[in-house]
Amino acid sequence: MDWAEKYRPQHLKEVVGNSPALREMLDWARSWTPGSKPLILYGKPGTGKTSSAYALAHDMNWEVIELNASDQRTKGLIDRVAGNASTSGTLTGSQRRLILLDEADNLQGTADRGGARAILDIIRTSQQPIIMVANDLYGLPPELRSRGNLVQFKALQARSIAPHLKFICTSEKMTCSDTALRVIAERANGDMRAAVNMLYASASGKRNITEDDVHTSEKDVRSTIFSLLTTLFSKNSDEELFRKSYELDDTPDAIEQWIEANVHAINDQGRIADAYRCLSRADEYIGNTFRAQYYTLWRYATAVMLLGVSSAAGGHGIHERITSPGRWRKMAAMRQQRGTRIGLMSKLATALHISQQTLRGSTYMQLITMLIDVDPLSYARELSLDADQLEMVLHDPGRVRAVMKELEQERKEVEKLEKAKETARRRAEKEKKAVMDASVAKRSPAIEEKPAAEEDTVPEKKRSHTQATLF
Repeated sequence: MDWAEKYRPQHLKEVVGNSPALREMLDWARSWTPGSKPLILYGKPGTGKTSSAYALAHDMNWEVIELNASDQRTKGLIDRVAGNASTSGTLTGSQRRLILLDEADNLQGTADRGGARAILDIIRTSQQPIIMVANDLYGLPPELRSRGNLVQFKALQARSIAPHLKFICTSEKMTCSDTALRVIAERANGDMRAAVNMLYASASGKRNITEDDVHTSEKDVRSTIFSLLTTLFSKNSDEELFRKSYELDDTPDAIEQWIEANVHAINDQGRIADAYRCLSRADEYIGNTFRAQYYTLWRYATAVMLLGVSSAAGGHGIHERITSPGRWRKMAAMRQQRGTRIGLMSKLATALHISQQTLRGSTYMQLITMLIDVDPLSYARELSLDADQLEMVLHDPGRVRAVMKELEQERKEVEKLEKAKETARRRAEKEKKAVMDASVAKRSPAIEEKPAAEEDTVPEKKRSHTQATLF
C-alpha cells in the first residue's frame, strides 16, 4: 500500500503541524448547528487539508460524503448526491453527515456548469456540516468564498516533517540516517505527501536508507523557478546552476522572463546594467531559435543569461519577494477580465432567454447598462452579480462597494431571519411534544382504573339481583 495512504492520520491529534487551523476546525465542529457557515480549508498541496477533514469526521463520529475534481460536478449531480445528504439523516448511526467538496477551486468549466449555484443552494438549506477544500483560495467562485469561514493551512516546517518520517521508518522496521531524513524534509518544501513519497521511493528494496539513496530517488523530483532564482542570486557553482535549470519544466524564454522580473533585486545600478546586457543577448538567441526552429541555440541562451546574471548579482542573495513576470500578470488580469465578461454575459443571456451571441451582437448591452445604472442594487440582487461583474457595467468602484455592502447586509438579515424561524419552529415542536406527552400522561391512569371499577361493581350487582330473586 502507498505509504501516504497507509499513514494518513485518523484523528486530529495525529495531523502534523497547523495546530491553529486544527483548533479552529474542532471549535467549528463542536459548535455547529444548522445555519452555521461551511468551512473553507485552503493552502498549498500536501499540507493536510483533506486528511484533517477526514480526521475531524472520524473524531466527531460523522459520516463523510465526498465530491472531488474527478467527478463531473454538475448541478444535477450535486443536487442528487450532496443535496440529498445535506437534508437527510444517516444510515450508519453517525451523529451527522459531513459533505466534503475537495478541490473546490477546480469548480469551473462546462463540466461543472451550474455547480456553484447548486452548492450555494445547499449551503442555504443544509442540515449537515459542509467543508470545502481548495489549493488556491481565489480560484473559488467569489459567491462561494464569501459564504464560508476561511481556515488557512500553511506549509509545514522541515523540523515537523522529519519526526513523522522517522515514525514511518520505525513502523516499517527500517533504519534511516538523520541526514537522509533531514534532506527529504527540506526538499519536500513543506509538502508532507511529497516527503512521504520521497521516503517511499528511497526505501524501495532497502532496509537501510542513507543520504545517497535519497539523492538517487530524487531524480524525478523537479526543481522550481523559485529555487533556480535563489541559486542564481546566491554563491553557487555553475554546475549547480545548470542542474537547477535542466530540472525545470519551463523553457528558456519563460526563465528569461522570470529573471528579468527580478533583476531589480540587484542593488548596484552598474550590475543591473550588466545583467540586462546578458538578458538582451540571451533574448537574441531565443529569437533566432524560434525563427530558425533550431533549438540547439537554447543552450547558448541559457548559458548567457544564467552565468551573466549570476556574475552581475555577485552572490549577494535575493532579499526581496520573488515576483512573477509583469507580462504574465497582465495576461492573468486579461484572463480574469475575460472570465468576468463571460460570466456576466451568461447571467444576462439566461435572464433574457436569448443566446450570448445575440446579446453581444445587438444593442441590448447598451440598454441593459443604462437600466443597471439606474438601480444597480435590484439588478445585482436579481442576477446574482458579483463585484467584478457589476463594476464591468458601472465602471465606478466606490458605487460597486456600496452596493455589495448593502447586499451583504441583506444576506445577513435573511440568514438571521431564517435562523430565527428555524429556532421558533424547533421551540414550537418541542412545546407541542411536551403538551402531547403531558396529555397522554394525564389520561393514562383513568384508562387503567375504569376496567377495574367495572370489574368490581358488575359482579356485586349480579349477586344482589340473584339474592332478591331467590328470597
